[in-house]
Amino acid sequence: MLLKPRLSRNGNINSTSQGWKLAIFEGPSGRYRLSQLDDYLNLSRSAYRWHPPLTFSLRARLSSTLAPGTWGFGLWNDPFGFSFFPGESFFRPPVLPNSIWFFYASPKNYLSFRNEKPAQGFLAQVFQSPRFHPSLFLAGLVFPFSRKSTRRMLSRVIDEDSANLNLDVTKWHVYRLEWGRSQSSFWVDDSLVFQSPVCPRAPLGIVIWIDNQYAAYMPDGRLIWGMEKNPQSEWLEIEQVEINRVEP
Repeated sequence: MLLKPRLSRNGNINSTSQGWKLAIFEGPSGRYRLSQLDDYLNLSRSAYRWHPPLTFSLRARLSSTLAPGTWGFGLWNDPFGFSFFPGESFFRPPVLPNSIWFFYASPKNYLSFRNEKPAQGFLAQVFQSPRFHPSLFLAGLVFPFSRKSTRRMLSRVIDEDSANLNLDVTKWHVYRLEWGRSQSSFWVDDSLVFQSPVCPRAPLGIVIWIDNQYAAYMPDGRLIWGMEKNPQSEWLEIEQVEINRVEP
């Protein structure tokens, strides 16, 4: 597994004896700060490496339980249609999300298309989306007039499942994802913490990150996005990163 760094001007990654320490520095709101490792730099989405069944695991600890922005680790399809990084094309067509990950979202975030699912805090979360669905065309037509209706349409197209995790993330824990063809499982310190029949669509890439970004698609249809202030530096330390394909 070859993980490559992506950094904003206010981010930093240092190697440790068994892994890496990803940091973002103190700074004001409105400036993007990111420290990220992934394995899909300059790959098209169709060339991402990972298919189920597999397991992904690492040990991790955080500088703070309430870091502004987001952080996490797992696998996703990088659905956004833009990049902040040199050496990549600035725009490519956005797609619907497919992911399986441990994900932290600070209180300014609201990252769920369903009102009954948790949208903030430390989550075990999975998204499964089709490459295309006829409802998407209608959602695109309705979006300029009713973002709330568009969100409701997307909730019928995007299958998602998640659970809040009550955990002291500043202490070392072993996190493990099991991505199967009919089930997604989340483990912390060898204890099963969440299981779901929702499974993301392959292929996916590995991502490990910490940033100061927030995004919200609120139940009333409001869209909110920005960068939070960092009163102090924050870091995510990881080690013993492993991914293993499971024989069917």
